[in-house]
Amino acid sequence: MNPVTHNTMRVKKMNQELVRQALKSMKQGTKSMVAQMTGLSVATCGSILNEMLETGELLELDREESSGGRPARLYQYNVNYAYIACVIIRAGVKVHSLTYRVANLAGEAVEEGQQEAGRIDVAAIEKLIDGLISQYPQIRAVGIGVPGAVYQGVINVSDIPELIHAPLEAIIRDKHGIEVILENDMNSTVYGFYRKQEYDSEKSIAVATFLEGSLPGAGLIVDGHIHRGNTRFAGEIAFLPYGISQAEQLRQLHDRETFHSLAAHAVSSLIAVMNPETIALTGSLVQADDIHLIRQECLKYIPEMHMPQLALLEHPDEDYMYGLTTMTLESLAYSLQLVEKRR
Repeated sequence: MNPVTHNTMRVKKMNQELVRQALKSMKQGTKSMVAQMTGLSVATCGSILNEMLETGELLELDREESSGGRPARLYQYNVNYAYIACVIIRAGVKVHSLTYRVANLAGEAVEEGQQEAGRIDVAAIEKLIDGLISQYPQIRAVGIGVPGAVYQGVINVSDIPELIHAPLEAIIRDKHGIEVILENDMNSTVYGFYRKQEYDSEKSIAVATFLEGSLPGAGLIVDGHIHRGNTRFAGEIAFLPYGISQAEQLRQLHDRETFHSLAAHAVSSLIAVMNPETIALTGSLVQADDIHLIRQECLKYIPEMHMPQLALLEHPDEDYMYGLTTMTLESLAYSLQLVEKRR
C-alpha cells in the first residue's frame, strides 16, 4: 500500500475513534458538540457521522430544539451495533468450568451462563465460542481469561494441562476473523478492581489469590498499568524461592498453622518489589480474620511506613469479569496513545 494512502487511512481511523469515544461519553450530541469535544472540524465530524449512520453504528434522534433556523441533527451511539464475548476458564479441584458473558459496547450483559465439566480442552472452548457467535453474529471480539501464564497468545503455565502450549488465541481469531485476547485471570481481576476504584491519579496495587487446590498467583498494576513482565510471567508468586517444593507449598497453604506465614512471604515480596498502595487478598483459603494476621507477619520484614493497605476482596469474580470485559472492549479501539494496547 502507498505510504500516503496508509497514513490517510490511519488518520481517518483515528478520527473515527475520537468521534466514537466522544459520542459514548456524551451519550448524545450534535455535529457541533462532537467537533468541539474532539477538536476536529465540523466538516470532518459531519462526514464521519454520516458514515456511522449508514452502517448503523449511530442512531439519529429527534432534532435538537433551536431558537431559530433549522434544528440540529441529534446523534446517539448505538451500543448494540456490535457485541463482545468473554469466557472465563476456571480450574476447580474436581470440576472445571467455563463462565461466559455476551455484552454490548457499553459493557452491558446480553446473555450470561456457565458450563461445568470434568475436563476442559481447546475443543470445548471452541464449541462454546462457535455457539455464541452463531447466536450473536454481531460479536466482534472475544476475551478469554485463563488460570495461568500467557505469552504471545499461548498458555505456557496452567492448572489445566490440556490447555498448555495450545495456540488458543490464533485458533479463534483465524476461525472467525475477529479480535481475540487471551489474558491471565489475575491480570483481568486486578484490572477490574483497579478500574472500579476510579483513582484520581495513577496508583500501584496488587491482587493476590490463594485458592483451594491451586498454587497462588497475583495481578500487578504499576503506576496505573498492568505489569506483565518480559515474558508475561510477572505475578507468578508460586515460583518465589520459598525453599520448599511446590507440592510442600501447596500442603502448607492448606494447613491453617502454616498458611499465614507462607502467604505473608508472598505479600512481603510484592511489597518490597512494588511498594504498592493496596494489596487485596482473595481466594477460598483466605478468611476475613487472616488479613490482620498476615499483616502482623509482614511487619516482621517490612517497616510499617512502607506497609500498604491490606484488604479482603470478597467478590473477585465480579472484578474478573469486569476487567476482562473492559479489556475486550478496549481491544476494539484503535490506539491513540490514550488507550494502552493490551495484546
